[in-house]
Amino acid sequence: MRLRGKIAVITGGTSGIGRRMVERFIEEGASVFFSGRRVDVGADVARATGGVYIEADAALEADAARTVAQARATGGRIDVLVNNAGGATSGARLETVSLEDFDRTFAVHVRGAMAHMKYAAPAMRAQRSGSIINIASIAGHRAGYAGTLGYSAAKAALIHLSRCAGLELGEDNVRVNSISPGGIATGIFGKAYGLEGSAAEESAEKMKSMLAKMQAVPRAGVPEDIANAAVFLASDESSFVNGTDLVVDGGAIGGIRASEVKAGRQATRALFE
Repeated sequence: MRLRGKIAVITGGTSGIGRRMVERFIEEGASVFFSGRRVDVGADVARATGGVYIEADAALEADAARTVAQARATGGRIDVLVNNAGGATSGARLETVSLEDFDRTFAVHVRGAMAHMKYAAPAMRAQRSGSIINIASIAGHRAGYAGTLGYSAAKAALIHLSRCAGLELGEDNVRVNSISPGGIATGIFGKAYGLEGSAAEESAEKMKSMLAKMQAVPRAGVPEDIANAAVFLASDESSFVNGTDLVVDGGAIGGIRASEVKAGRQATRALFE
């Protein structure tokens, strides 16, 4: 019950990492308001978890304002904001990328997060407490971990936006941090290749064997890993953590796995035998 009594808002809470965060926050005692565009799925998650569903497109400022206002009006305050909403983008070379897709990617991942922070900040400043968590990606740290330029650039921007917001809001005892997941088995991969709805969500299992080979820890990341990190940053246990990015990737961006280094040495030695 590390979040007992806290009022939390989670965007993109209808599936994948977002849904698991809704579940974990409620398990830890929080009252959760979560948003998403799919009304039928949102209603199902609300029934299953006890969270309050708000139909909203996280990329739209008006929807961000409405989401925050509804949570504050019902809960009386806002203690935690998690900007989790995101989406897959189609792969394309630089010369063929759709600028409309590029703009949409930034609208969801960066502008949407900014909008929700804009409307949550006054309440958090007034109560002189709060935790904002932005879900970024290791693709925002290193090139090559996403299939599109826009996604990587947007996540890099979100990481730095979190730092800047943390330095401003920190003076009012409001913390802003980000989490950078590595390869997490969710439906986002299926969506990137054209799957929709339940078919996309079911495809997550197919990704686990591939994702298990990305990092030193020999398993795929799962939504629980990110949800647990979010619980920590939302809780009072992290009250001195601000303006930082928590990488949860099993070591993927830390460097080359030891077994690969060994294999490389052996291959090099063979050249001189």
